[in-house]
Amino acid sequence: MRVAVLFAGGKDSTYAVQMAMKNNQVRYLLTMASKNPHSWMFHTPNVHMTGYQAEAMGIEQIVRPTSGEKDKELDDLRDAIAGVKAGIDGVVSGAIASSYQKSRIDKICAELGLKSIAPLWGKNQAELVREMINSGLKAIITSVAAQGFNEGWLGREIDENTLGDLVELNRKYGINPAGEGGEYESFVLEAPFFKKRVELLEVERIWRKTDGYLLIKRARTVEK
Repeated sequence: MRVAVLFAGGKDSTYAVQMAMKNNQVRYLLTMASKNPHSWMFHTPNVHMTGYQAEAMGIEQIVRPTSGEKDKELDDLRDAIAGVKAGIDGVVSGAIASSYQKSRIDKICAELGLKSIAPLWGKNQAELVREMINSGLKAIITSVAAQGFNEGWLGREIDENTLGDLVELNRKYGINPAGEGGEYESFVLEAPFFKKRVELLEVERIWRKTDGYLLIKRARTVEK
């Protein structure tokens, strides 16, 4: 099938692209740029830098703005998907366990006569992160907002050691090892299907006592 992937630059949507490419033609990366950092639907940290990832993949990206208001953002998503409907048969998302997100994407796709595909849905979160690591996906943590995290997590690569620490935080505090509850967000620098890799040139760490984020200010793509 020809598909568009809802893409926000993190490990989940990037791995969804990787999974989708096995049996489908990925025509577009569809990115919703929310003005609301607390959007119910969309990943927001460093979305302004996703163009570098699209360039690294060699896949056309379509960016659509949204105010991020709880109901309005769904209308914005529907309009964005409708805008590429003529060239696709389905929409791929990186939803893992959020019924709120998946049910709304499913509904929009059904209304538009498109198939909703969620290749990561229902997987064990820790095993899914390990699967991503083992596949060669390289991502860093760009925001944290849960008990047990500190500023030292910002910019940390998600590798086997990091996963071990996430599993321990799950044991102690109940966080989702994949960050599906918003406990942390990520940004992908490289994946097996990338034609180039993303290199960060300037970042700023912003910490607010109990949570914070890594703001990517400058980046570039370089040959692998």
